[in-house]
Amino acid sequence: MPRRRLRQNGAIIDPYTSGQMADKSATNAGIGFWGFGSALAITISWSLHESVLWAIVHGVFSWFYAVYYVATR
Repeated sequence: MPRRRLRQNGAIIDPYTSGQMADKSATNAGIGFWGFGSALAITISWSLHESVLWAIVHGVFSWFYAVYYVATR
């Protein structure tokens, strides 16, 4: 039996995969959010300490370190 496809705004939508695509975009947005926080924490750490070890540690803490930096500045 062939799969049923729907048309929406001229585009063909497969109801079996459209939910999976929405899940992937939400996951990618989360990765981008934490990735930016890590890059921000590493940049702040490097500008203060100029140490690769501290930059790695603060990159792991990500947004927590960035918020801590702003709160204690």
